Amino acid sequence: METLLADPDTRALWRYFTELSRIPRGSKAEAAASAWVAEQGRALGCQVEQDAMGNVLIRKAAAPGRETRPAVALQAHVDMVCEQNEGTGHDFTRDPIKLVRDGDLLRASGTTLGADNGIGVSAALAVLACGSLRHGPLEVLITVDEETGLTGAGNIRPGWLRAKYLLNLDSEEEGMLTIGCAGGVDSVATRRVTWVEPAPGGRPYRLKVSGLKGGHSGIDINAGRGNAIRVLAQALAGLAPDFGFELASLKGGNKRNAIPREASAQLVLDPALEPAFRAAVAREEAHWRSALGAFDPHLSIALEPGRPGPVMAQGDAQALVRLLLTAPHGVEAMSPAIPGLVQTSVNLGVVDTSDGTATVSLLTRSSIDASKRALTGRIAAACAASGFEHVLHGGYPGWKPEPEAALVQLVDQAHRALFARPMTILAIHAGLECGLIGEKYPAMEMVSFGPSMWDVHTPDEHVSIASVAQFWKLLGAVLEQI
Repeated sequence: METLLADPDTRALWRYFTELSRIPRGSKAEAAASAWVAEQGRALGCQVEQDAMGNVLIRKAAAPGRETRPAVALQAHVDMVCEQNEGTGHDFTRDPIKLVRDGDLLRASGTTLGADNGIGVSAALAVLACGSLRHGPLEVLITVDEETGLTGAGNIRPGWLRAKYLLNLDSEEEGMLTIGCAGGVDSVATRRVTWVEPAPGGRPYRLKVSGLKGGHSGIDINAGRGNAIRVLAQALAGLAPDFGFELASLKGGNKRNAIPREASAQLVLDPALEPAFRAAVAREEAHWRSALGAFDPHLSIALEPGRPGPVMAQGDAQALVRLLLTAPHGVEAMSPAIPGLVQTSVNLGVVDTSDGTATVSLLTRSSIDASKRALTGRIAAACAASGFEHVLHGGYPGWKPEPEAALVQLVDQAHRALFARPMTILAIHAGLECGLIGEKYPAMEMVSFGPSMWDVHTPDEHVSIASVAQFWKLLGAVLEQI
């Protein structure tokens, strides 16, 4: 990655990102990365504090002559979504992310890159290391566990921060200034499963859905992409009447905030029916390829050899498939006030039948609390109809847009001065930590911006190197003008 260090303006940023990429930092397992952030702050001679959650707050004094300027907090999260392509063999608890440069793009080899939000963390540290920026008093807040419920930001104590303004560095499109976001809540459905021996003479098979794009369950929920869990459930429901197979297990998705790319079912089938079953599977694949079209052109539904073992009791198997068919997924409502903005959605994110329990996880997002409550009520009703228990976890608030705020105008003007064009000012259908921080600091003005990156939360995640340079210029300009 030596070429990333060639640009003197962004050299420090890329050096920090390269070092951070060597440290395992999946959500709830980012203690080493959090400690590393604190070490960088101390090495730069800054004041460093760390709370019980692992959140790190670093303070740096103002540049000479800027001591009376308003304090600014730079905020990012250190954890990352850990996704990999099947067969990659990456151990996210131990292995470093393998960075791959592809022209202007930076990717990882078979895994998520962690640019979300490693670029933001690295930019904040690079600001602390920069001796030429004429900034006022600075705070750098690096949170933990953003990706699995924003629990780091949710446990920040009131009074810890002193800043008047907060710059969240967790946006994913250059030229976009985010000033609001949706709130969210997790639904977890569970049902105890009875396991029995399969009927004599059956052979184990694995029915696998793969090749889908997946993506961020907020940003990409309206992109028309397939949900591997839903595709698999509908295939199983369509095939069951003619083939009478037994369902041994069902697994799909890894994160409740990522659209599932892959899902598979272990089943037991009369081997005499295998040729007809393969033909029916091929028809299912053709149907779904036609339905998804260019939104997800690489869908695959394949039948493979399975592993022997017990199967689910018929009632349990039917109840699980029924829930996966009836639970909502996708866009529920568009915003009537902001063209193109999703107002309410739900992501059917994870299904798993290990440990004797069938578990289904969904993430509901909405900028309207009443809509969020109504949708989780529908999920609860679908769970009850299929004999599943339903509980809610990790609710977090939205962030109300304030388009006339002074900070919004300042960042936009800095962008115009640098690049001769205004920023696109918007709210997004995704969770940002600003909502939770704003609850604790209601007087603090906040905005979010960042470089262009794509396919976050998937192994196709990639970031534009040139865009990171533009992001860095804007960040410096904003800090010098506050």
